Amino acid sequence: MAKILVVGSMNMDIVTQVERHPVPGETIHGNETRFFIGGKGANQAVAASRSGASVAMAGGLGTDSFGADIRKQLAEDGIDLDYVSEQPAMTGIAVITIDQTGENNIILSAGANGKYGEDEVDTLDLTGFDVILLQNEIAQAVNQRVLEKAAMAHIPVFLNPAPITGFDHTQLNNVSFLILNEVEAEELSGIRIDGISEALQAGKQMLEAGLPHLIITLGSKGSLYLDQAGTQIETPAFSVDAVDTTAAGDTFIGAFVAKYIGGTPLNESLRYATAASALAVSAAGAQSSIPSEDKVHEFLQRVELIN
Repeated sequence: MAKILVVGSMNMDIVTQVERHPVPGETIHGNETRFFIGGKGANQAVAASRSGASVAMAGGLGTDSFGADIRKQLAEDGIDLDYVSEQPAMTGIAVITIDQTGENNIILSAGANGKYGEDEVDTLDLTGFDVILLQNEIAQAVNQRVLEKAAMAHIPVFLNPAPITGFDHTQLNNVSFLILNEVEAEELSGIRIDGISEALQAGKQMLEAGLPHLIITLGSKGSLYLDQAGTQIETPAFSVDAVDTTAAGDTFIGAFVAKYIGGTPLNESLRYATAASALAVSAAGAQSSIPSEDKVHEFLQRVELIN
């Protein structure tokens, strides 16, 4: 069983369904508003736990009711919360609109996520963890300190540089495995990506900078894996009716890391993560849409029977 430490964000997502996204200055009517537990760090932790990994979460929560709700849900998913600290701020919030096609717009308010600092990182005991998962929803200085501690402990770091705005490119020097979508890959490579061929070009450029492993997710076009050994794997997406894409990428990452670090072969881990992501977009909410290991295997069995 993989032992994973996720250092990252935890949010309460306020999700409103809309016919279409508003343009600047426009007021539109929403169809329905619901509350879901999210945050890229927490989403990836839940995805990894539901895919069979042993997971610990590190980050900041407020002392408000949202923080209590998040703690309760993560604990119910079997996630170790010893490194989750209470901060003198409101729990992080994501305001999300989702249109009829399932595409989303997201506004983040960091809250307690932004208060989690280097002092808390220095209390982390990395002993016993196989891998660390990072994203870009907490302070850059915190991520940098985690990367430094991981390097000293010889623990690989899987990084998802999302959201890409404000990402410190120098952090890539200490990353073992980069997982990002086409928008983030475009930002880092400067190459516009419309499909696998452009993703391959962008990926090779990023590998030239020294990255050991790389996955670029491409939504309905699947994903591309590349590494320094010259391995290239294209994994096609599964066709599903999209309801909400909010946690699709986080589900892919958490599920992939759980399987890959747990000893599942690379090809199978990529296919499993792709199936988990497909199930996630088929349901509403962030963590509420993340499937269990059993559900993913059932889905893959149905796909194999059809084919």
